[in-house]
Amino acid sequence: MIRVLVVDDQPVVRAGFAAIVDAEPDLTVVGEAADGADALDQAARSRPDVVLMDIRMPGMDGLTATARLTADPDGPRVLVLTTFDLDAHVFEALRVGASGFLLKDAQPVDLLHAIRVVAAGDGLLAPTVTRRLIDAFATGALTPPAEPAELAALTAREREVFVRLAAGLTNAEIGAQLGVATGTVKAHVNTLLGKLGARDRVQATIRAYDLGLVRPGTRRSSA
Repeated sequence: MIRVLVVDDQPVVRAGFAAIVDAEPDLTVVGEAADGADALDQAARSRPDVVLMDIRMPGMDGLTATARLTADPDGPRVLVLTTFDLDAHVFEALRVGASGFLLKDAQPVDLLHAIRVVAAGDGLLAPTVTRRLIDAFATGALTPPAEPAELAALTAREREVFVRLAAGLTNAEIGAQLGVATGTVKAHVNTLLGKLGARDRVQATIRAYDLGLVRPGTRRSSA
């Protein structure tokens, strides 16, 4: 059973998300919160697996709450839900540890899929968000700071895997390009996630752009 905490300042929105989640046999809502501070209190009590987090809320916003929740290695995974696909805070939420981002007008089936993906330890971005993220780097709206120390901690093979992971390749595709087994690629991915302090592939991709290892326009099939 996947335990879900719903955080949104609009009661009707909270109730709608809660109803969708509770209708599923493998999901259960363990709490609802109206702002970030309430979310932190409820998360400490109910220990959810996934937090559906709004960004713009009175009092403590979702960005601050996300940073505090994800600072705990054993804390819940955060799936950001917002109306604003151009909100710069979304990029920052991903940087501080959110595992995914979905627009509030997503179909219920997409929301449920996202919750399960995030709960399983992976990351997820809405397609429009991926495009916005790339466009933001391409136009200079987000300036990637240089942090060579993080790259220096990676082996040559881990860096090769990192580049391909950030380009959107699966473990099987990476293995085919590098001539190694999928299990070996998975081991490299787990190691580099640990070295980068990234919770999942989405966070690793964000770090790749931040570090300048991947540039806008990189093709998915790049070698």
